[in-house]
Amino acid sequence: MSVRLSAATLEDIAGTAAVPGYDRAKLVPGILHFGVGNFHRAHQAVYLDALFETGEGHDFAIVGAGVMPSDAAMRDKLAGQDYLTTVVEQDNARTSARVTGPMVDMLKVGDTPAIIEKLADPAIRIVSLTVTEGGYFIDSDGVFDPGHPAIAADGANPDAPKTVFGLIGAGLKLRRERGVQPFTVMSCDNIPHNGKVCRAAVVGTAKLSNAELADWIDTAVSFPNGMVDRITPATSQREIDHCRETFGIDDAWPVYCEEFKQWVLEDDFPAGRPALEKVGVQFVPDVAPYETMKIRILNGGHAIIAYPAGLMDVHFVHEAMENDLVARFLDKVEADEVLPIVPPVPDTGLADYYALIKRRFANPKIGDTVRRLCLDGSNRQPKFIVLSILDNLKAGRDPVGLALESALWCRYCRGVTDSGAVIEPNDPNWDRLVERAKASESDPMAWLAMTDVYGSLKDEPRFAEPFAKWLKMLAEKGTAETLKSYLGHA
Repeated sequence: MSVRLSAATLEDIAGTAAVPGYDRAKLVPGILHFGVGNFHRAHQAVYLDALFETGEGHDFAIVGAGVMPSDAAMRDKLAGQDYLTTVVEQDNARTSARVTGPMVDMLKVGDTPAIIEKLADPAIRIVSLTVTEGGYFIDSDGVFDPGHPAIAADGANPDAPKTVFGLIGAGLKLRRERGVQPFTVMSCDNIPHNGKVCRAAVVGTAKLSNAELADWIDTAVSFPNGMVDRITPATSQREIDHCRETFGIDDAWPVYCEEFKQWVLEDDFPAGRPALEKVGVQFVPDVAPYETMKIRILNGGHAIIAYPAGLMDVHFVHEAMENDLVARFLDKVEADEVLPIVPPVPDTGLADYYALIKRRFANPKIGDTVRRLCLDGSNRQPKFIVLSILDNLKAGRDPVGLALESALWCRYCRGVTDSGAVIEPNDPNWDRLVERAKASESDPMAWLAMTDVYGSLKDEPRFAEPFAKWLKMLAEKGTAETLKSYLGHA
């Protein structure tokens, strides 16, 4: 028998899962969070839940908000269970579940006046967001694009914004008019210098309609950088059923994640913050070394294994790590072209960090899918792979393995695996990618001509030539034989 998750059933659930020991009725919202997806609920919300258990930080409960249709669907699911979430941590040696309760409300998607009014509430001292790597309206150089139609629309209608950044700007404008201290804007997305990128988006959007407001935001509002890390697969019926069958909890959208988690933040919160250092968050003067390490080694590593595994019809990430060719490909590219160009990180050995990453990738309980890793390459490749290509070239190193990774991504975007199975659309720009991938069969530079991804790399022979060679080999011999050729050079 399973129990429907709600505040009224927590006592029944306590026999199979940990439940909040704090009084949720006494929590006061102090954080408004945009983008209440799986990662947020497995990361920021888990840290806050742990802090609340110590008796501290109860004035930093979460109110959710969003602008996407998926946010509305999430609100419906969470509202039906009193904004509680079952978080299931899965390690090789154990599986455990905890019901977390730091979220107390979620604003109706599309109710712009209510969202702006909540943003102006003096009790809200932090506005955080997880809107994905592709949600910041930036090009391949990390520069904000004010000409994007969604941003331009907010510039033309600043009092009725539709984007997160327009809403944040409108909330800050109202706080300024009322003499309320500005909140801190905290990006929790997995992009380099996420605070700087978020600042550019908020300021850039405001500048389209109010240059004075934009200048004030730029000088008066804090946007700390942060590095976030926890492998969190998408929820499917598989996880919903497992949660019900294993823990007896009927949760409309449980979160499954690995046991490991990490959060490194710059300590710049003028309006105040919860004492998250008491539950494992690292506060540092400069987060850049940590985020570079994570984005290049972990996220870059995900991309390195994703496309060969996808082309060879491998479904789960741990199965990719069990494939000798994929595992050796990851080892060689990381050793030759990633680890050598990652700057030193305080109190961290890069080789030890990579060993940890490999163990995490190989965790069979997570159920992370290769398809998820292949998702949204047009936004992820510039941040996770292209930066490493550029750094290798600057260092006088030939990025032969990363050129192969790029060729594998191109081949994947033809939409057919080596066995002939159809690859369903897996990128916001899928139609364009398929067109470019097919054109590259006769002209490899058609792929590298995507300047929003590669910049001017098609004009760099040390990258373009091995890319073309690998792409030709993939077409003629397939993924497995191409990987064998590359590994033969070891």
